[in-house]
Amino acid sequence: MTTSQTATRSFVDLRAWAAGVTAQPGEGEAFLSARAELPQPEGPVSIGLIALPQGSGTVAAMPADEFVIVESGSVQIDDRTLNEGDSIVLCEGATFGWTVAAEARLLFVRRTGGSAADGAIIPIDTNATLEPSGAPLAELLVGPTPSCRNFTDYRSADGEFVCGTWDSTPYHRRAMFYRHYELMYLLEGSVTFVDGANATATFGKGDIFLVEQGASCSWDSQVHVKKIYAIYRPA
Repeated sequence: MTTSQTATRSFVDLRAWAAGVTAQPGEGEAFLSARAELPQPEGPVSIGLIALPQGSGTVAAMPADEFVIVESGSVQIDDRTLNEGDSIVLCEGATFGWTVAAEARLLFVRRTGGSAADGAIIPIDTNATLEPSGAPLAELLVGPTPSCRNFTDYRSADGEFVCGTWDSTPYHRRAMFYRHYELMYLLEGSVTFVDGANATATFGKGDIFLVEQGASCSWDSQVHVKKIYAIYRPA
């Protein structure tokens, strides 16, 4: 992957970012305190790293809806074992126990407000049947309209926080302004982004990355792409 750093709102390689930060356990439950946050403007969304030490713990109640993906290692949440690349949504109010045999590193997207607050725990099912979904705007496309499909595992009560799986045939899209945050984990294929400052990055299978709210980025995928996503898009 090739990148250049600018002050422009852009894309972030979350694996590379996480490799350079330390999340030391603070006071209280490690799942909620052993964290480092990616610097972002103040708002309802926070993104960052959870570094769980060997051991176990219990979360009495999640303070907000949170999408979590395992960046490395393995963690058991109640009776579910999550390995690298597995992801889950822990809804506001969720109560669960966790166990880690060796250090596990998780990436998260937390959204405060707008939750159904039902305490649900929802795994992202990458084997779910995908249904046809909307294509990029025609005026932004360079070349044929792609065939896109989607399955939504979780949608907040206000519809602003959505997590699931999406795939598409190849396409090239001119720069689009991102009103939203989107974390992506590529299950298949690769995609190249160019941001508003002409910084370029190509992400491939296994990469975990973020397009920041306020970025202006193009998209170019020459092969079939399938991804897990967590999106916060304000109404």
